[in-house]
Amino acid sequence: MKDQVQYLFIDFEFTMPEGRANPQGFFAEIIEVGFVTVMGEEMNDQFSSFVAPVKFPQLTERCKNFLHISQEQVEQGMSFSELVSLLSSYEQKCPTTVVTWGNMDMKVLRQSCQRNGIEFPFKGKLIDLSMEYKRFFGDQNQTGLWKAVQAYGKEGTGKHHRALDDAITTYNIFKLVEKDKSYMKNHQPTTIGERIDLSQVLNNLAL
Repeated sequence: MKDQVQYLFIDFEFTMPEGRANPQGFFAEIIEVGFVTVMGEEMNDQFSSFVAPVKFPQLTERCKNFLHISQEQVEQGMSFSELVSLLSSYEQKCPTTVVTWGNMDMKVLRQSCQRNGIEFPFKGKLIDLSMEYKRFFGDQNQTGLWKAVQAYGKEGTGKHHRALDDAITTYNIFKLVEKDKSYMKNHQPTTIGERIDLSQVLNNLAL
């Protein structure tokens, strides 16, 4: 990671319709946010909060059961405008690169900003780490967050589908992938001559 560039590893959890098919007019809204900021190799801020949905304030049973989130928790959470203002404050401090696992987080954030007439908080680079992971390892399909970290022989932090835990897990995978990229970039393949003693091979053939 470059000095002076702040990395923001962020994860959102969203509302869900009751059934798998979206009812007419329904769209996902952010109901939990978790993020960590990193500069250099140091993890600085950590933040976690529930967020009150605007258009569809009543959570479905499916959403509550899947995320283990209660109606009371989201009702006591920060407002969407407060969330955007907080994210914007990090962008204003210094150049910021935002890292997420998948493209859904920034897609929903951008759409929610448009629906609420609020400016999108990020102007810097946005990285979908799941796509970088997919390209680096040559996978045909995108890999889930916790499956990806387990492929490294590690375990995710805390509980899956809790925003802060997933944000920290994303940061941990980022470090592992960057380490692998650095190794591949700097690694010089050995020559045949370095791997075997050719003079010994020729002597053996002469016998």
